[in-house]
Amino acid sequence: MIPATLDLPAGRAIVELDGVTKTYDTGAMKVHALRGVTLRIDQGEYVAIIGPSGSGKSTLMHILGCLDVASSGRYLLDGAAVEDLDETDLAQVRNERVGFVFQQFHLLPSLSAWRNVELPLCYAGVGRAERKQRALQALDRVGLGDRVNHRPNEMSGGQQQRVAIARALVTDPAMILADEPTGNLDSHSSTDVMALLSELHQSGRTIVLITHEADVARAAERVIQVRDGVIVDDHDGRDDALLAVAKNSKAGASV
Repeated sequence: MIPATLDLPAGRAIVELDGVTKTYDTGAMKVHALRGVTLRIDQGEYVAIIGPSGSGKSTLMHILGCLDVASSGRYLLDGAAVEDLDETDLAQVRNERVGFVFQQFHLLPSLSAWRNVELPLCYAGVGRAERKQRALQALDRVGLGDRVNHRPNEMSGGQQQRVAIARALVTDPAMILADEPTGNLDSHSSTDVMALLSELHQSGRTIVLITHEADVARAAERVIQVRDGVIVDDHDGRDDALLAVAKNSKAGASV
């Protein structure tokens, strides 16, 4: 069960990147992973970022999720200037303003579904009773109200990813960042998870999807193509010409 449409101001910028670069110094050479990326994503958008291996899309995902910081340029996340934050503040931003959904689920096998979902609230210092209430509500929103006490090994891959999505929702973040969310799922579970993300988008959630799969990117209303560390295209998600190019991208880890 997805929540009612969020009552948030239209046109409010969630992501603002201005001239962002990222350079990795390996000692022997410098790798320019991002080369002056400028990007704006507004409240309620559903954006897919797509590109081949080595394109820079994973680096861009790490910057967007505050898992890494830019070498230069400016990044505002929901109004907060990320480059001005120290490690403690960055950790708080990651926990409260970004909901992460990963390919590998990252659930703790010894914990029940609701215990996994409450973890971001534990880190935020939310009281025990409120944590449980919000975790149960989040699981109900993703259709797992009857699986709250199940552990990961008692659930299918699709159900585990739904738990991960509930965990991403529980802090009511500014943005849900989904990195290859269907990469470990069969076709049926993949369809279910993508349908859930679409429902979340329709309810007003801001979703940024990182993928190398054109069919997955097609679910988004906007598709951004990255190559050689720059944005080379930014099109409506229904643009078949763009997705035809993306289909030639191969799976694999990227810079």
